[in-house]
Amino acid sequence: MNDQTKVTGVILAGGMARRMNQQDKGLVKYKGRPMVAYAIEAMRAVTGNLMINANRNEAEYRAFGFPVIADQTQTFDGPLAGVLSALCSTDGDVLVIMPCDSPLIQPQHLQRLLTERAEADADIAVAYDGERLHPVFLALKTGLKDSLEQYLNSGERKIDRWLEQHALVKVNFSEQPEVFQNINTLSDLEQLEAEVHE
Repeated sequence: MNDQTKVTGVILAGGMARRMNQQDKGLVKYKGRPMVAYAIEAMRAVTGNLMINANRNEAEYRAFGFPVIADQTQTFDGPLAGVLSALCSTDGDVLVIMPCDSPLIQPQHLQRLLTERAEADADIAVAYDGERLHPVFLALKTGLKDSLEQYLNSGERKIDRWLEQHALVKVNFSEQPEVFQNINTLSDLEQLEAEVHE
């Protein structure tokens, strides 16, 4: 990847977590550490410029030492609202994005998104596990801000539909789809901890 490209990382932690009994997923502990800590670890290896998108518990997130940005609306409009806030808060060229609730993601997975987007000179690189997209794992050009703003202002929320409007490269992780496991419920958390301990 071109070293001149300024990369900003954003961790999406702005959801309501309805299926997690309203607990803030990024602060829920997995193997003794808040889930957002795993995302921070993965991100720090690919960018020194990192922010966390959160709409509650801002002080707890700020304690990790990175800027915390909220959505521009207070209606919990989904992941794209967090992406838009990040696009409005960076002067970088590329944004790399992951959610706070996928603790198996490693730096090399994020680096592949960045590298394959750059090699293809695509607008967006999205993770693909051989069967489906994982549309909250992205690398995208920050010049897409106006497009995303218009999309959200039109009332749209679906990520896939917005992605398809742009030059898109699917980064194939079919050899290790399990890294995209995300924790939506407390039973997901228990199951993943059990699998890792086996």
